[in-house]
Amino acid sequence: MKVKVCGMKYSENINQISELRPDYMGFIFYNKSSRFVYDILMPSQLKKLPKSIKKVGVFVNETISEIETISKKYKLDYIQLHGDESSMFCKELKENKHKIIKAFQIDDTFDFSILNEYKGNVDYFLFDTKSKTYGGSGKKFNWNVLSNYDNKTPFFLSGGINEKDISEIKKLKTLHIEAIDINSCFEISPALKNIPKVSKFIKRVENEL
Repeated sequence: MKVKVCGMKYSENINQISELRPDYMGFIFYNKSSRFVYDILMPSQLKKLPKSIKKVGVFVNETISEIETISKKYKLDYIQLHGDESSMFCKELKENKHKIIKAFQIDDTFDFSILNEYKGNVDYFLFDTKSKTYGGSGKKFNWNVLSNYDNKTPFFLSGGINEKDISEIKKLKTLHIEAIDINSCFEISPALKNIPKVSKFIKRVENEL
């Protein structure tokens, strides 16, 4: 099981997290987010990251041209689309040689059949908790609904995950989970991660999952 630490912003904090060797690190390019990084975080900072840490840019209803510009500037490894992007939007980016993570907001009534049109146009799905905003609610959705998913495309599990959830995640090991996505539950303040908490979580994932 892999780990993605999302919502990174501050240079020293990024350096500290990188020493823990998460598999993915997420950077938010959505200007309504408190974790917005564009022109705050220098591209040189991301270039310093070990190659084993995949850099994920998070976008919400952005234009393809802007995503292309930012991806090139920051040398992103993955594009995470966290808004209302269509399957054709994903397809165009994928045809331009980008690796795509498409996020969906999940609640008890979510219809997993809507994912079918995205298959082949994305590399991974990301399942987050449905909220009035585009993510960042700090709340979990009911993981039991994942039994309705056909499990054919690997996904990132997101939404209010904290260090107490390891035992419950163990019960999901039959699902095709690519990574556990952590963010707000491991923060001292928005975008500032608690290093000891993240370190402990990553070690538990490595040892128990």
